[in-house]
Amino acid sequence: MDNLRFEVLKEAFRKRPVELKMPKERPSELFGKNVFNREKMFKYLPIDIYNKMVDVMDNGERLDRSIADCVANGMKKWAKDNGVTHYTHWFQPLTEGTAEKHDSFIEPDGKGGMIEEFSGKLLVQQEPDASSFPSGGIRNTFEARGYSAWDPTSPVFIIDDTLCIPTIFISYTGESLDYKAPLLRSLRAIDNAAKEVCQYFYSDVKKVHTNLGWEQEYFLVDEDLYFTRPDLMLTGRTLMGHDSAKNQQMEDHYFGTIPERVQAFMKDLEVNALELGIPVKTRHNEVAPGQFELAPIFEECNLAVDHNMLLMAVMKKIAHRHGFRVLLHEKPFDGINGSGKHNNWSLSTDTGILLHKSGKNVNDNLRFVVFVVETLMGVYKHNGLLKASVMSATNDHRLGANEAPPAIISSFLGKQVSDLLEHIEKADKKNLFSVKGKQGMQLDIPEIPELLIDNTDRNRTSPFAFTGNRFELRAVGSEANCASALIVLNTAVAEALTNFKTRVDALISKGEDPTRAIIEIVREDIKTCKPIHFDGNGYSDEWKEEAEKRGLDCEASCPVCFDAYLRDDSIQMFEQMNVMNRNELEARNEVKWETYTKKIQIEARVMGDLAMNHIIPVVTHYQSRLAKNVSSMINIFGKEEGERLTKRNINILKEVAERIQLIETGVDELVEARKVANKIESQREKAIAYHDNIVPQMEKIRYQIDKLELIVSDEMWTLPKYRELLFIR
Repeated sequence: MDNLRFEVLKEAFRKRPVELKMPKERPSELFGKNVFNREKMFKYLPIDIYNKMVDVMDNGERLDRSIADCVANGMKKWAKDNGVTHYTHWFQPLTEGTAEKHDSFIEPDGKGGMIEEFSGKLLVQQEPDASSFPSGGIRNTFEARGYSAWDPTSPVFIIDDTLCIPTIFISYTGESLDYKAPLLRSLRAIDNAAKEVCQYFYSDVKKVHTNLGWEQEYFLVDEDLYFTRPDLMLTGRTLMGHDSAKNQQMEDHYFGTIPERVQAFMKDLEVNALELGIPVKTRHNEVAPGQFELAPIFEECNLAVDHNMLLMAVMKKIAHRHGFRVLLHEKPFDGINGSGKHNNWSLSTDTGILLHKSGKNVNDNLRFVVFVVETLMGVYKHNGLLKASVMSATNDHRLGANEAPPAIISSFLGKQVSDLLEHIEKADKKNLFSVKGKQGMQLDIPEIPELLIDNTDRNRTSPFAFTGNRFELRAVGSEANCASALIVLNTAVAEALTNFKTRVDALISKGEDPTRAIIEIVREDIKTCKPIHFDGNGYSDEWKEEAEKRGLDCEASCPVCFDAYLRDDSIQMFEQMNVMNRNELEARNEVKWETYTKKIQIEARVMGDLAMNHIIPVVTHYQSRLAKNVSSMINIFGKEEGERLTKRNINILKEVAERIQLIETGVDELVEARKVANKIESQREKAIAYHDNIVPQMEKIRYQIDKLELIVSDEMWTLPKYRELLFIR
């Protein structure tokens, strides 16, 4: 065991980039190769069925189950042409990952043989066992039935020999047990609300799309080194490890030359992603050593979420092929930047208008102001809920750590938009609006440059920043399902737009001019949501004090943050927008608290094991070597001279003994604290106990271990160190 680390290091140094046989096709030709997209539908489906499917995808029309058999038959033909033998309903349970159960196409023919069948019934609906997935009490263990139902708006795709069908997952009694079902409902809510507001400006708008462009950060670690770190294997992060002398302080990794092995991995990943219809665009080194980023072109929100979940799974497979392990944990290494997943969120109409983009005329600019302000209204009213949607045991390590947005939701707008909103708020109402006869309306709103993005600085400390024609939600964690945050954001903005229209219509019904009514309500809302607007340094202590004065949610405890889901205004919002009901929200919170507890529980158990069975044996072995040296020197030179010559070793012996004792005591206290917490029946109170008592105790133990790493002889230390994990690739 003593030499395993060094044997692994030798192997890691010998590794060379995997030789890739790159496809001859151009990226544009590879795109969607393994996706049953419109091109494949047109080829494999009758034209009338194809047109009905397009209507479902483009206009949200309900799928007619009578065409399911025909669609399934076309899918099967395409799948067989590509060597597929199995199919699965691919869904996103409340585990942060995806789930799938593979069934083959073969069925008995009744004559002792087999035929290959795939019916519309199997395509549209299946019954996976719901008892073993998190349900928050909606389902009992002995009640197994749950349904997965096809989502025709997200294309079917092929992985290896399996046809994967994106689906929602619901309980026997109809409650959602996944992320996709409430996401789809939230998209419908914001479509309906935004479409109605658009009628004030454009009568031809029939649908509003929600767009998402995510930016996936991740770490790559040599696979052999990974397997010699039990903490990485079991928790996704290093529970101990002293800083490398060199980490990211030279700022030389960001946008630096991509290492050869990593470049080969990225190329392989991009080919696979393109074949699956994921429009990958950007790859680069991130700030921390060993950290990288991949980003696609933005897509419709539901499809973008599916693609991100699919990509994270594919990344792990491709990394293994190249001798790497992908770390998606938000904070795998202490002392350097963690990983996030910025969500670039925007709204656009079916007529091609970006609703958060300024225009070239008065009408467009007023529309721009309305949608920016009402987005801020939704975020302001539910800022605590939006924070809760991105909180987790893993993202808890990253938020507010001077590398990511703070755990207080605010919105950066930039000078131009800030000045514009201030002008509208403070300008005299009569001067702001005037009518010039047949020449039409004139609004005293300063001209907004068409390319705001070039004139708006970036604020990396802002959790929800306006970046020219969209908002960037930067607080989402790297391993999270984007849907968690987007369900809240979509629903909150839908509620704000609905309330806005209700108030504007009330003024119009009293005889107010429509434009006057819009401006009147916008002015009110600019004043109301002003506390959410902050363009300063979100890392400063002054901001934390100011945010509290503004009434923003400043709670830092992850389990307590989840309470926001069960506040009356949150439940009312979700129910009125037909996204989730009280029962579903209560169940999801039970899952969140239980998941938090289990993750910290696993970390605590792993830390105790490593401390007692890895660290202390190595340290005591080193201690024995020092003691033997001291004893030998005293025997040779006598007590007084021997102690003088070995003074440093004697001091080290004393320090090591004290730190060992602190570790042993700390582990005992950690075990006892877990026993006390585990007896708590309430999932909420148990999670809080783990947050308040277990996590701080683990930090105390880590501190002692990290100090010992600097003392113990390097040749005896069995766990790969940060310098090896971060720089060997």
